[in-house]
Amino acid sequence: MTTVLATSVDLTTQDGTADAYLVHPDDGAPHPGVLLYMDAFGLRPHLKGMADRIAAAGYTVLVPNVFYRAGRAPIVELPDFIDPQQRPDLFDVLGPHIFALTPELVARDAEAYLRWLADSPLVTDGPVGVTGYCMGAALALRTAGSFPDRVAAAAGFHGGRLATDAPDSPHLLAEHITAELYFGHADQDPGMPAEQIDRLNKALSAAGVRHRTEVYQGAHHGFTQADTAAYDEAGDARHWEALLALLDRNL
Repeated sequence: MTTVLATSVDLTTQDGTADAYLVHPDDGAPHPGVLLYMDAFGLRPHLKGMADRIAAAGYTVLVPNVFYRAGRAPIVELPDFIDPQQRPDLFDVLGPHIFALTPELVARDAEAYLRWLADSPLVTDGPVGVTGYCMGAALALRTAGSFPDRVAAAAGFHGGRLATDAPDSPHLLAEHITAELYFGHADQDPGMPAEQIDRLNKALSAAGVRHRTEVYQGAHHGFTQADTAAYDEAGDARHWEALLALLDRNL
């Protein structure tokens, strides 16, 4: 098992300073960069553990606090285990910050995150991979569409609202994407119903994007997050296999 080294870093953006978690193999060498977009609950031990696992596979992983405009992570106190009864109160706080991330702000921030990776001596030259969870899946899709020259692989898991009828829906960036994409959808996720999955697939196919989308049967929104009641062990294992294979093929 590769030993990894983790630290906290601050990134300069157009709108301030974003705190982030950085982890990489502890060998002093540069490795391909991976940008990990958090779910709504943000930077916390479980998410850092996920980044550690990617790093142990040979990558330098950056996990920014995308809510940095509201303060350093965590912006809300989280329990060790998030059960359904706690979610409404948490989202009363988190919801406004999620919806405040407009497509314009997402692109501005992504440029800063990608620039930091490009400038880091811990990251090899060349394009990076992106993965996102929950709200982070939309951020990953937007990043791949906004910076096609920087992103070679992008994945999203239990993402919602990826292909709505809104004029700024993430799937409308498909024509710009050059990366290979993978999406693992939860079939019990009301935020990404079958019609949106179909719309996303059709947009990616029409644009000639290399992609694979899979629907995980019996999985709920958040199935990769072991510190929540939505966790599904089989779905999580499947996600790891798909993600690491995607990164290995492209980075």
